[in-house]
Amino acid sequence: MLQERELKALPGWPMVALLLLIVPILTVLGFIWSVNAENGYGIAAAIVAFTIDMVCLGGFAVTNPNEAKVVQLFGVYKGTIKQPGFWWVNPFTRRRRVSLRVRNFESSKLKVNDQDGNPIEIASVIVWRVIETAEAIFHVDDYEHYVHVQSESAVRTLATSYPYDAHLEGQMSLRMSVVEIAHKLRDEIQERVGKAGVEVIEARITHLAYAPEIASVMLRRQQAQAIIAARQKIVEGAVGMVEMALEMLSAKHVVELDEERKASMVSNLLVVLCSDRDAQPIINAGTLYQ
Repeated sequence: MLQERELKALPGWPMVALLLLIVPILTVLGFIWSVNAENGYGIAAAIVAFTIDMVCLGGFAVTNPNEAKVVQLFGVYKGTIKQPGFWWVNPFTRRRRVSLRVRNFESSKLKVNDQDGNPIEIASVIVWRVIETAEAIFHVDDYEHYVHVQSESAVRTLATSYPYDAHLEGQMSLRMSVVEIAHKLRDEIQERVGKAGVEVIEARITHLAYAPEIASVMLRRQQAQAIIAARQKIVEGAVGMVEMALEMLSAKHVVELDEERKASMVSNLLVVLCSDRDAQPIINAGTLYQ
């Protein structure tokens, strides 16, 4: 397993002065002297020095901020240049650019079955960056494509592990447990792409819906559940109000009620408080015993 190591490159500007000024001047002077002296070896040495100088000009490299250059020499990994600047390295090396910037992409809408077997549509956005250049270049064929494929695979796995809606108290669901599901998704993707030298910064669901063929049925079920939950709250509040009314009437001695009148009062109050329509006043001309 290759591990990233820093490559100590030579500063570029001193090499510019050396290769474009000092060496050419010395080479020209040596060539002229060799011609005047009719020295064949000197002429050949000047030509070779000039050729080497021209070849060395191909060793210059620029590293931008949040960028790295992975350097190989005849297939052998020599190191990574991460420090921004103008550098010179062996001209026979291969320098591959790797961006260290934070990137993000949104997966396509995937159609999968949740834990309950209901078909759903789900999509996510993943924020990531390269932190280990050697692993990104040498451990996988194309690290960007690898991240995209593994992220979609992780989204599918997560969607099948949880229900769309929670049916039990405290149960995690894709729709309600937004923060927890985002953390689970990030950890799942990180486990898959770690070998490519990639860090997943954030992952969250951006689209979640039932598949069109069951959407209308599920909408009615959600509406029914909402109505039941609302009725339950209304009944709980109504019972509390009736209890408070009876206690206050008894404490202030406003009226003495026997059990039958209490039952009638409780019934009337519950009807008024729990009804979804406005109460209609009725004048009672008789009594409960007539």
